[in-house]
Amino acid sequence: MLKQTALNAAHRALGAKMVDFSGWDMPLHYGSQIEEHHQVRRDAGMFDVSHMLTIDIEGPPARDFLRLLLANNIDRLQIPGKAMYSCMLDTRGGVLDDLIVYYLREDWFRVVVNAATCDKDLAWMQTQRAGFAPILNIRPRRDMAIMAVQGPHAREKVWQAAPEIRAVTESLKPFQAADCAPYFVGRTGYTGEDGFEIILPAAHAPAFWAALHAVGVKPIGLGARDTLRLEAGMNLYGQDMDETVTPLESGLTWTVDMIAERDFIGKAALKEQVVARDLFGMVLVDKGGVLRSHQKVRTTYGDGEITSGSFSPTLNQSIALARLPKHIPIGELVQVEVRDKLLSAKVVKYPFVRNGKSLIG
Repeated sequence: MLKQTALNAAHRALGAKMVDFSGWDMPLHYGSQIEEHHQVRRDAGMFDVSHMLTIDIEGPPARDFLRLLLANNIDRLQIPGKAMYSCMLDTRGGVLDDLIVYYLREDWFRVVVNAATCDKDLAWMQTQRAGFAPILNIRPRRDMAIMAVQGPHAREKVWQAAPEIRAVTESLKPFQAADCAPYFVGRTGYTGEDGFEIILPAAHAPAFWAALHAVGVKPIGLGARDTLRLEAGMNLYGQDMDETVTPLESGLTWTVDMIAERDFIGKAALKEQVVARDLFGMVLVDKGGVLRSHQKVRTTYGDGEITSGSFSPTLNQSIALARLPKHIPIGELVQVEVRDKLLSAKVVKYPFVRNGKSLIG
């Protein structure tokens, strides 16, 4: 039996094609995936991401606990509402999950983790909690829904649907959040566009979804969410990184603080790692195929593999993230095995698109 979010009936009423995503009954699209993609780039779209899990870390040792748990340095969060992206590693430096953490009070941090890993994440957190018990509480908030409203007009549309939160959220900068009950509103996202991610009680979600729809925010499925995040150069857990690789070979070195004196789980392993690969962007040069995950990449510096690939509706060409030899130069032409053919592609810097504009020359 698939799990359902509080918006399941709303998705079905809007004609969504529903699919199994990590054990959840989720909308893939509501008609045209490409139109949904363009809707977010050009105006505003809304996503149900309630399959992801909100976890509240509460108690006096919350900061010390997160110093140990996360590769990024939680001490960078000193202003209430500030958010940070980080990986959570195992002792070998492998990526257990990537997540967002919000600082609310010294005894209260809020973490949002991926749907496919949430049970594993909770078990890992509880194991690491042993040295902080019993005054540290790890509280999964399954009573909460999460919605993302993204696009150049997203914030204005949210304020039309919920004018009472405008005064509190208008001054938010990227990676800041505000608690304006019943909404917890963060200026964060997974599309490369401006907008909000909103955590709210699941019981309130259908009415808020309907209010957004009434002011012209169109629903967007998982299909467009994936092409949007790929254009934005954002990693997808389970494809671009997992427990078998470290952040240092996944384009995530910037999320790892090796300078501060604090120890964190996986730090010793990262110190010893000889990094031979990293994540790069690629654009297909030849016609006759689409870049997809697991396709082999041949280069004069050694072979690699595509981790995520798709057709980019914004750029009107095929793009990919690929794990390649670390010293391959930007601009290098490589060969990709596509359906028993070798097609030329060019190594580029990512992101490919940000705020609706191409970043690829």
